Amino acid sequence: MSGLTVSGLTVTGRTGAAVIGDVDLSVARGEVLALVGPSGAGKTTLLRAVLGELPPGLVRAAGRVEWDGAPLRATRRWRRRHVGYLGQDPASALHPLLTARAAVLEPLRAAGTPRAGRPACAERALTEVGLDPAEFAGRLPHQLSGGQAQRVALARALAADPDLLVLDEPTSALDPAALETAVALIRRRRAEGRSVTLVVSHDDSVVAGLLDRVVRLGATRSATRPAAPRGAARMRPAGAVLTVRGLSLDRPDGAPLLGGVDVTIAPGEFVAVLGPSGCGKSTLLRALAGLHPVRAGSAVLLGEPLPWPVRDRNARALRALALVAQDPLAALNPARPVAAALRRPLRLLGGLGRAAVTAEVNRLLAAVGLPAETARRYPAALSGGQRQRVALARALAAGPVLLLADEITTALDAETAEQVLDLLDGLRRDTALAVLAVTHDKTVAARADRVLRIDRPMIDDRRKTTDVQ
Repeated sequence: MSGLTVSGLTVTGRTGAAVIGDVDLSVARGEVLALVGPSGAGKTTLLRAVLGELPPGLVRAAGRVEWDGAPLRATRRWRRRHVGYLGQDPASALHPLLTARAAVLEPLRAAGTPRAGRPACAERALTEVGLDPAEFAGRLPHQLSGGQAQRVALARALAADPDLLVLDEPTSALDPAALETAVALIRRRRAEGRSVTLVVSHDDSVVAGLLDRVVRLGATRSATRPAAPRGAARMRPAGAVLTVRGLSLDRPDGAPLLGGVDVTIAPGEFVAVLGPSGCGKSTLLRALAGLHPVRAGSAVLLGEPLPWPVRDRNARALRALALVAQDPLAALNPARPVAAALRRPLRLLGGLGRAAVTAEVNRLLAAVGLPAETARRYPAALSGGQRQRVALARALAAGPVLLLADEITTALDAETAEQVLDLLDGLRRDTALAVLAVTHDKTVAARADRVLRIDRPMIDDRRKTTDVQ
């Protein structure tokens, strides 16, 4: 068969237990195959096993992989010449010292594209994913929003017109317009009929519009509603949780980004923040968390003035505000197990003793739908959805009154996302937890009490920021 064939593929972990077992799939050139299933089912592991890039601790114990009818030995050289890969954490995958242009040039060099034609190919690739090369080609990863970084990574994967395109959640951080652009590019490749495409996605609309066939991994879980973590019930605000007036922010390169933002959040309220990629949604959350410089504006948290830099905040403010960042892989310490990430806020901000901490770690993991054994694992050994839930559990550990949530359901299957949103609804009802959530997900926005819409950046910095009731 012309294309990719996988027979009896089995991957085992350190204990010898199967992580994925006896998987068969075949994808002809011109076809798109979607891998679906719950978070942690082994979708990303299957992709990496096919590409010969399993992380330490995982072994391909059995199975055969063929490319165009011959056994495939997926060496690094073969991957560089034939594979376009977009991983689940594109912002982390982009080299921090390479501009967007340089990132896209890398696969063009590896594929043997003539030197003279590479700059034009790189600019065309950026343009095709909706990024103006004049504005974005010279930016470094930290100067890009999550959606912009994802589009640079997609341009990089597509630039050399690879024989095998592997896309792991390629649309998770994209606004609707960028999403349609990405889907159109993948659909065009399918129509050309030259390449094989493997896609992992939890977005049913993306899968339905692209695929030829589906392979489902993992069993459907029964819906359960675990108990909320005990720590979240220790603080109940009386008045407004947060009041912000006249907030103005700049991008990392100093260009104006947001101006004159006013917002008030009440106890137990869910406010969704919507807007196109790059408009400043994530930067707004980071500024509220004390992690991004503020040009102007003031804030009052629980009736007291809130210093903008996190280093100037007292323990009460640190405990009251918790951020779940868009890139949990970058937010979690790769050298520490999950238990260490959860114990730290429980001890330092929650004041719990050793025995109570251990019990609360297990309760936090159960609340976000993860088994207790997750505590012993390291971030690299978790799926993207599992890392996202660990980051949420850590944010809830100290019992905050306001959760700043940046795309917390993008790596989750629909059932798990519903469970996470149900958990937050329960905490809002029982403990008056307030939530300010950045999202492109209509399901998340539908849960909100109000929506804060941020328009595209304007050259004169007069941005229309509308708080919609």
